[in-house]
Amino acid sequence: MAKDDLPEPKRRNRTMSVADVLSGALDPVLKKRGFASRDIIEHWSVMAPKPYDEVAIPDKLSWPRGERSAEGATLVLRCVPGHALAISHEGEKIAAAVNRYFGFVLVGSVRLSAEPFTPGSGKKTMLLFNRARA
Repeated sequence: MAKDDLPEPKRRNRTMSVADVLSGALDPVLKKRGFASRDIIEHWSVMAPKPYDEVAIPDKLSWPRGERSAEGATLVLRCVPGHALAISHEGEKIAAAVNRYFGFVLVGSVRLSAEPFTPGSGKKTMLLFNRARA
């Protein structure tokens, strides 16, 4: 086979979204946190009742071990510290909203994570990064 006879490489002359490119890297990480797919993370702002869509974010799903009759997992939420009491009281309402979105009992109960959530923290990091480059 001569050098001129090599097959032409397959080219991907199309744009791809960042979500499609990163899905292969994110899916194993999310599976370790108990999520079967990215749906609950991606659509949290749509499924969670107001104001919990802005002050809390899903951290992990804990499935019961060895219980076949148990319905639903425990959804662990990270929240802004000032809203922890309200979220602990409204856990059933949040679980019902998530279950309504999916159409079946996915979440049986809601608990709070010890790690706090600070909304908009990614924006501050990018702002500092852009200032450092300038």
